[in-house]
This record gives sequence, structure tokens and C-alpha cells, in this order.
Amino acid sequence: MPYPKKLLNDYETVALDLHPHWWYFARPAFALLASIVLGIVSLAMLDGDLADVVRWIALIAIVLSAIWLVIRYLKWATTNFVVTNDRVIFRNGVVAKSGIEIPLDRVNNVIFNQSFFERIIGAGDLVIESGGETGQQQFTDVRSPDRVQKLIHAQKSEKDRRRHSGDGGSDVATQLEKLEGLLERGTITRDEFEDEKRRLLDG
Repeated sequence: MPYPKKLLNDYETVALDLHPHWWYFARPAFALLASIVLGIVSLAMLDGDLADVVRWIALIAIVLSAIWLVIRYLKWATTNFVVTNDRVIFRNGVVAKSGIEIPLDRVNNVIFNQSFFERIIGAGDLVIESGGETGQQQFTDVRSPDRVQKLIHAQKSEKDRRRHSGDGGSDVATQLEKLEGLLERGTITRDEFEDEKRRLLDG
């Protein structure tokens, strides 16, 4: 499912919304396939008590692998890596939700890593170095991490350009919208919001 629009600020536009790469399913899919092969072999080539034991093992393995694959899909569907014109967002969780937000202003560097096999399938890891408390965040199973790296740098450059040129980011109305978004997300307190709002309105 796409990232919920209700969680975006009024001035935000989504430049990228990704779920993890299909390689995310590799282990449960391989386990399910191996279980099915084991079941077929036990039916075709084994007889007697040993065959019955192996068939039961294969059946249990198939059920467990299928459950693992379904759980993996639910996690995949509820994991979003989002780049907007204001921040980088990572959000996941089927029932309990967790997330990371990195303002583009604080992004210092973006690094991608790909093994030879990952280059073939178009997957890899992404590391974002920022000026926040965590300092560095790593994201795995990212689709086309080199393109994502370029996009983040492009969005950051565009935001810097808007701020320095004075359009769409430095006016009071836009700053107030950003403050309201920070207040809604709990990043700042009501008192901090009022103080900053007063400072903006006073010029």
C-alpha cells in the first residue's frame, strides 16, 4: 500500500515511495519451495514408515513456510521508504508501527552498497548520514539504491535552491505550515510552537 497522504504536510509532495525489493521474499520462498520438493520426493521415491515420517515433516515444513511467506508479505506491504521534497521517511509495521524521519536539511551524505549479485537483481543497502542524534541510518533491500541516492541528493539540492532563492520555503506562511506539521508529529511542544510562531509573525 502507498504511504498515507494524511501523514504528509500540506506543502509536501512525494518524489519516491518504495516497498522493499522482491529479494525480501527470498528466504521464505526458498523454504517453501524446498518443502514442496521434499514432499514430492517422499511421494515418488520413498515407501514404508520412513516415507510417512518424511511426508509429515514435509507437510509441516510447507505449512510453516507458507505462514512465514504470508507474514513476510504483510511486512513488505506495510514497509515504505519515502522521499518527499522535505524529508526522507521510513515507516514499517503491520500492527505496531515504527518510523524514522530525516529532514533533507540534515542529510549530510548518502551511501549505497551493492554486492555483485545485488547489482544483477537491482537491490542493495542505503546508508544515510545526517546531523541528527542517530547520525547514521541503514536501510536494506532497497530497490535501485544508486538511483535513490541520486534522487535524495536532487531533492536536497532543490530544497536548498528554493530556500536561497526565496520561493516556496522562506515565506512566513510556509514556515508556519512546517511548524504545524512538526507540532502534529510531536517533534516540538505547544510552547515551542507558539514561541516560534510569534518570532515569525514579529518578523
